[in-house]
Amino acid sequence: MRDLTYPPVIWTAKTAFRVLGQRFHMTGVEHVPRSGGVLLAYNHIGYVDFVYGGLAANPSGRLVRFMAKRELFTHRYTGPLMRSLHHIEVDRGAGEASYRTAVEYLRAGEAVGIFPEATISRSMELKEFKTGAVRIAAEAGVPLVPVILWGTQRMMTKDQPKDFSRGKTIAIRVGEPLHPTGADPVAETAELRATMAALLDTAIREYPADEQPPGCWWLPASYGGSAPTPDEALRLDAEEKERRRR
Repeated sequence: MRDLTYPPVIWTAKTAFRVLGQRFHMTGVEHVPRSGGVLLAYNHIGYVDFVYGGLAANPSGRLVRFMAKRELFTHRYTGPLMRSLHHIEVDRGAGEASYRTAVEYLRAGEAVGIFPEATISRSMELKEFKTGAVRIAAEAGVPLVPVILWGTQRMMTKDQPKDFSRGKTIAIRVGEPLHPTGADPVAETAELRATMAALLDTAIREYPADEQPPGCWWLPASYGGSAPTPDEALRLDAEEKERRRR
């Protein structure tokens, strides 16, 4: 694929990271192969996750093609950018087309990014996973690499004001590749989720304590924060869905 837009976008993003004085704690990036198809599975805690998620593959020289909701592609401003970066449009009402495109990209040797939770987690913990990630990786015959982001929610997420103040730490943890066969997508999805839950636990526990005080809204309730519990988050998600339906 010709990438006229991606390199300057990366340069601009890295410049913005420096201007914002952000510190990065990145581990396991060596697990992203330098060539060949690879599917990267990310947790989803904020609206800027796809911006920072690409950094997991940057040391390997890879450009990640993210699977993203259709609304970003139909938007007047973000649509042309998303298409120029060769991201993959996902229509939640008809996901077969995006599934096929992802498999084609992977078979062509691309790195593809997917959010198995599908939507942002208000609880900051992992939601239930869709089986699409393991099914796509299995059909394409590529490794599935789990990636955890932490700290991105502090800038822009659901129900909270934007905060692009300086000095935030962004943690990116990459796990060892999984190799789904597709024989049991439910069990393989459970394995992926368990692997990512362990990575998330480590990311939270190793995050700078002075940036993550007890009671802060971006910390899960189970870790002493004031984020909604998973059950409360489900209720808020249902209310949001109903508002949109109306």
